[in-house]
Amino acid sequence: MTTQTANLSTLVPYIPDNAPFNDDQRAWLNGFLAGIFSSAQPAVVAEAALSLKIAVLYASQSGTSEGLARKVAKELKSKGHIASLISLEGYTPAALAEERYAILIASTYGDGDAPDAVKPFYEKLCVEHFPRYQDLSYAVLALGDSHYEHFCKFGIDLDHKLDSLGAVRLCERIDCDVDLDEGFAGWKQNLYSRLESIVSTRPPKNAAVPAKVTAASVKTIAAESSTSTYTRDNPFLAPLVDKHPLTREVSSKLTLHMAFSIADSNLKYEAGDACGVVPENDRQLVDDIITMLNFSPQAPVQLPKSGATTLVDALTNHLQITRLTRRMIEAYATIGNCKPLFGLLVPEQQAHLEKYTYDRGLVDLLHDYPGVLHDPADLVAMLPKLAPRLYSISSSPYAHAGEVHTTVAVVRYRAHNRERGGVCSTLLADRTNTGERRPIYIQPNKKFRLPRQNDAPIIMIGPGTGIAPFRAFLHQRRALSATGKNWLFFGERSAATDFLYRDELESMVKDKHLSRLDLAFSRDQEHKVYVQDRMLEQAPLFWSWLEEGASIYVCGDAARMAKDVDATLHAIVEKQGRLDAEAATEYVQTLKDDHRYHRDVY
Repeated sequence: MTTQTANLSTLVPYIPDNAPFNDDQRAWLNGFLAGIFSSAQPAVVAEAALSLKIAVLYASQSGTSEGLARKVAKELKSKGHIASLISLEGYTPAALAEERYAILIASTYGDGDAPDAVKPFYEKLCVEHFPRYQDLSYAVLALGDSHYEHFCKFGIDLDHKLDSLGAVRLCERIDCDVDLDEGFAGWKQNLYSRLESIVSTRPPKNAAVPAKVTAASVKTIAAESSTSTYTRDNPFLAPLVDKHPLTREVSSKLTLHMAFSIADSNLKYEAGDACGVVPENDRQLVDDIITMLNFSPQAPVQLPKSGATTLVDALTNHLQITRLTRRMIEAYATIGNCKPLFGLLVPEQQAHLEKYTYDRGLVDLLHDYPGVLHDPADLVAMLPKLAPRLYSISSSPYAHAGEVHTTVAVVRYRAHNRERGGVCSTLLADRTNTGERRPIYIQPNKKFRLPRQNDAPIIMIGPGTGIAPFRAFLHQRRALSATGKNWLFFGERSAATDFLYRDELESMVKDKHLSRLDLAFSRDQEHKVYVQDRMLEQAPLFWSWLEEGASIYVCGDAARMAKDVDATLHAIVEKQGRLDAEAATEYVQTLKDDHRYHRDVY
């Protein structure tokens, strides 16, 4: 035994001084490899603790649940488990029935639905005669946005369905809002504790000898460690290099084109991705709140991850103050024993609660129910984390090297005798000048990519700021000399005031890079016209493009536009293809299965 151990120790790789790494990277790699081999020795000389074979499944539309699933799979492997990372796209209930342990991270999309690509899996799972899952132990993390009516509905439905089929929960489901860090951490802690308990109660058996560490694996590790990655938690401070309005001054709204420089970073993106902007609250609103509470702006407070800071910094840079949530109402009512607020929280008053929270923020709660808060710590504890805002990228890395472009609709409105606005859109419009820096990161959207075949036709449907990724697509196809036909449906209020990127689009039509441009300006005639109306007008041609292999892309409002466009697509397929409703539904599903129907809706 001693000899074997000694021989193994001499095989531990050492990173030489002339390797292409700096001191920190070399130290990290040496420690990493030593750790692998030190943990490998007990596999030869003694019995190791059991590992579990765990499927980490994710249902993702924009990439958030996939990112969390990757973290979970990586952490499970570090704990000695055998973890496989699998998308529910293309996955089957039969495959799930073969698993012993499954972790499911599920995003709710649109109006309480499963992500588009995951719907076939869930529909098959819901077939009544499908076999039960008594041998499956599972855990669900549900992701959503509490400002939508059906918060986390898909994750909730998935959890209940597996439970009804006889599967056993490893831990209770947690429903995470946009500010998901705390919920995610708590859910992981419960899950990992349960897995450790399972392992500790099972008899050990000989573990397999670890895989050999090769030069190739060292190179891979080194590449990963030497790459500095900017993320949501570690954004890049990008200078704003261009900002100009896309709408006319007389328009009823303001839409801006904004360009950030990423030339001094290693940020990379693809057409179809989103740009995350880390916002800050309006300082005047923050001052109003602090004044109403009669607190000191410099009062010390403690934030869960950021640690100690001042109240004014917490309210400006870390906490959400412009929206009200049920949890905020509940916390405030509990602190002040506010019976009227408790009355809003009963199930029978859900409609009244939604009406109250719809266009109010913290300042309104303080105004309507004063004298409740006396400690800044109570205020900080009841407020959610200020979440980044995602904007579809409207540039192509091939055509706009070193820059990220976004198309921002500035939100402004008046409610309850107060002027209000979107946290991030007004920050960019009113409080960010060219040359100033803002923290940004890239949110990949792998479900929204151009066809790999450069000669494939594409149909793009994007009213309003939904045009953003399609501007990126058009510039990218031109930069790559793609020969595929391009058809864009664009809509807004008025051609005279709201025709976004008009000069670019008309130029592309003129030189035939944009094969067709169908416009729907809703207020330029007596009856309103929308993009789905233009689709119906061009139904025969639309169908012919589909039959030629065109891919469809939809970007914009999920609540109405995307639903209307989807219904119109089904109607076109049914009529032009001379199919019944069921066959038309199968045709559209085939488009999805073949990655020819993509939606980026919000």
